[in-house]
Amino acid sequence: MLEELRQCEVCPFRCKVNRLEGKIGRCGCKDKIKIALASLHYYEEPGISGNNGSGTVFFSNCNLNCLFCQNYKISQEGKGREVSIEELADIFLDQQKNGANNINLVTPTSYVPQIIEALKIAKERGLKLPIVYNTNGYENVETIKMLNGYIDIYLPDLKYSDNELAVRLSNAPKYFEIATDAIKEMYNQVGVPIFNEDGIMQKGIMIRHLVLPNNIENSKKVLKWISEELPKEVYVSVMAQYFPTYKAKEDKYLNRKLTNKEYSEIEQYLYLLDIENGYMQDLGKHEEEYVPDF
Repeated sequence: MLEELRQCEVCPFRCKVNRLEGKIGRCGCKDKIKIALASLHYYEEPGISGNNGSGTVFFSNCNLNCLFCQNYKISQEGKGREVSIEELADIFLDQQKNGANNINLVTPTSYVPQIIEALKIAKERGLKLPIVYNTNGYENVETIKMLNGYIDIYLPDLKYSDNELAVRLSNAPKYFEIATDAIKEMYNQVGVPIFNEDGIMQKGIMIRHLVLPNNIENSKKVLKWISEELPKEVYVSVMAQYFPTYKAKEDKYLNRKLTNKEYSEIEQYLYLLDIENGYMQDLGKHEEEYVPDF
């Protein structure tokens, strides 16, 4: 599996860097796994965090360069520490011992080969929790196919319907086509969400979308694609938590929060679509306070 890193094409940039020799890919990653944090996280959607929390592992670096990234210290500046595959497996098992509802792999794309090896080890040692793949959506279908059988829950972003916007804000060419192809493969693998008796997701796909100021049409087209291309039972999480940070503070279109008018327009549009399930974040609340709304 690690041979995939010899001429790395794990993400859509396909930079072909030999990471096994310690060379750094377009994403900022070498062959070593780098993580910024592993902890119980209580601020995901209710079906992910529940009362016990989600066993998150935040991976350092990212294959996107979002101007507005709220975790830019981790994703863009590479904050974190290196761990071995065996250590990562131990982290998964520790999360299980701590009572986590799941193992939540945050920004995992660049480390898929190593993560698969760590999951093999952890499962042999008794890991039984659902595995969540929490991604920006900019994924190769081939990489998602590698994960088939290892991932129970896919939690992808669908950030952009506008490819020009994707390039300007995240340096992500052909984002919409690439992300939607990947999401279709994710759905083919895990289907619509299945919850246990406590309301905790055990399998399926939930798609996230962050509404950006001055880009309401982008959001409408994203939601329209979901309603037309996926079953109505698929869960959607519409997020209002945007605030100007990192390079967005200097961007005239991004240097403010959403207005009530903008978010209300998205809310009204959402109710016109054939989407039955999900969460709509309260504009006046922080990201940890999700309110089931549709």
